[in-house]
Amino acid sequence: MLKKHSFLVGIIAATVLLIMATQFYPGGSMADKNSVGFDWTQNFISNLFGEKAINGQDNPARYWAYLGMIFLSLSLTVFFVQFSVKIPHKGSGLVVRYLGALGMLFTFLIVTSYHDLMVVLSSTLFLVCLFYITVFIFKTKQHFLKLLCVICLLIFYTTLFLYGAGAFDILPIMQKLTFVSVISLVLTLQYRCTL
Repeated sequence: MLKKHSFLVGIIAATVLLIMATQFYPGGSMADKNSVGFDWTQNFISNLFGEKAINGQDNPARYWAYLGMIFLSLSLTVFFVQFSVKIPHKGSGLVVRYLGALGMLFTFLIVTSYHDLMVVLSSTLFLVCLFYITVFIFKTKQHFLKLLCVICLLIFYTTLFLYGAGAFDILPIMQKLTFVSVISLVLTLQYRCTL
């Protein structure tokens, strides 16, 4: 039973830990260095990883955030490995399995000083895997999943475009929207998809 739901348990643990991290974040954002606490519309999740908060105080949130990223990366690795077995084309399944797992290693490494590079690498590998999955979903009659895949891809690409364009005023909100859309999609794929 635990093996069957390890992905779900990991996602719940990651979400809880990241939310807990926001409660311990001292403050500061790009919009206001002196703000208090974590502002969901102004702070990035990556603000939780620094040794110091933007306002210069020690950041106890980072330990919770590191644990959250470990659970998130491991859970999504489990998803890619388990979902790759559902893909009827062996080569495509291997792409999803190995690039997905590699992408999740890069996702965890976002917590390091190589943040920007890891965002690019992990996002690229995630989107390649999601594109492969979407192609196979489009060969089914699961119209709701088709719609979810397209919405998730559009949100993810829009967020990456804003990141590259330096549109940091709306980016914190889009980052959370991307997180919610990705988690919603992978949970639905894990439990509702048959290929």
